[in-house]
Amino acid sequence: MELTVYFFFNLSLLIVLLFSGVLLAEKSKRFWSYQPIFIIYLIISLILCFLFTYQLEGINVVFDLRKVPFVIGSLYMGLGPFLAAFIMLVRGFLGIDYGFWMTVLYYGGLAILFWRISPWFLKCSPKQRILFSVGVTFLFSFAQTFSFGIWHLPQSSSTVWFVFLVIQPIGVGIISYIIEEIIMTIQLRQRTMKTKRLEAVERMGAAISHEIRNPLTTAIGFVQLLQNDAISKENHTQYLSIIKNELKSAERVIQDYLNFSNPEIKSMEPLLLQEELEQVVQMLQPLAKQNSVKTVSIYSMGEKIIGDKQKFHQCFVNIMKNAIEAMPKGGILTVETESTETTVSILVKDTGSGMTLEQVTRLGEPYYSTKGNKGTGLGIMVVYSIVRAMNGTIHVESSIGKGTTFEFKFPSLSSTLLEAVETKEAEKELVMS
Repeated sequence: MELTVYFFFNLSLLIVLLFSGVLLAEKSKRFWSYQPIFIIYLIISLILCFLFTYQLEGINVVFDLRKVPFVIGSLYMGLGPFLAAFIMLVRGFLGIDYGFWMTVLYYGGLAILFWRISPWFLKCSPKQRILFSVGVTFLFSFAQTFSFGIWHLPQSSSTVWFVFLVIQPIGVGIISYIIEEIIMTIQLRQRTMKTKRLEAVERMGAAISHEIRNPLTTAIGFVQLLQNDAISKENHTQYLSIIKNELKSAERVIQDYLNFSNPEIKSMEPLLLQEELEQVVQMLQPLAKQNSVKTVSIYSMGEKIIGDKQKFHQCFVNIMKNAIEAMPKGGILTVETESTETTVSILVKDTGSGMTLEQVTRLGEPYYSTKGNKGTGLGIMVVYSIVRAMNGTIHVESSIGKGTTFEFKFPSLSSTLLEAVETKEAEKELVMS
């Protein structure tokens, strides 16, 4: 009974270790991280099994649960030869004896066999893989009792047979089942992400098509009117102006899409926030006056960041323009800057209609606009992509009827330069070493 408890404890440690690896892979948020973490899990599991060895009296054989991680790693990842070599190496440190040579023959043969059948194994259904793993473990455990001469030992009681023929297959079955659940979860998540990407592309295509078709249809209509020889000169000029504006509208949609799809920052330079933000505010003054919006600027002195001037202007033109349009009956647009030792914050506040929590959480999604059918959502998507490219973050707070506050945080110029200096010094030390 003591022997059974001993190996069940070892098996429970292997299962706990597997769950720890899964949590670590989940935390990394990357699917490819499962493979290296699983390899590390197999190596640690083998070492753990060697720490829980049991010496059978009468023959020089050390027994443990190393077959459990060996079978799992060999069948699911095709690592039979590697794991067998590792087992032989560790077993060699315990002594070059009869048990060592039996280990070489036993695991060497299994490694070649499992390496050959692993591709076929992976093509089977999850249920078939679990049953095959358990069955092959039971079969070779049964053969092991004869190859190592365990069957004729005095202590070959029901307990020893239970350890050989029950605990190992159970361990392989439990771990195999957990792995199948992990595989199914990963595949489901990948399918969900693929579906979301396709839906986003479809929505984006529909949005762009809709927003381009409308001005082009209008332009075509006025071109047809211009073909009428009886049209007056005044109407002729008016129609040309309308056509020009509609074509500019279509061009703006295309440009927004291009900016979103390629937010790469090509030229980085120090930007004095007060100067750059004031340029944007002055640029939007005509629109603000048209909507009876008062602008208030509160700047801290001398705040600088590293970024692309053109992209920076484009980002805040979009945000301030949206803020002004959210106050059609007038209001106050406040642009404020704050700073700490490492970050610089830019706050853009309006006293407009505000947004619900759902609208705030969906900002930046493809083809999501708070303007309804009047917007594509491309403008705010461009803002989010530019801020990410400049290593910044966006936080939004909004209340219905009270207004919205966009808070942008960027690394300050001093912290960016300090990080660059530290990186160069680290590279120099690496080269010198």
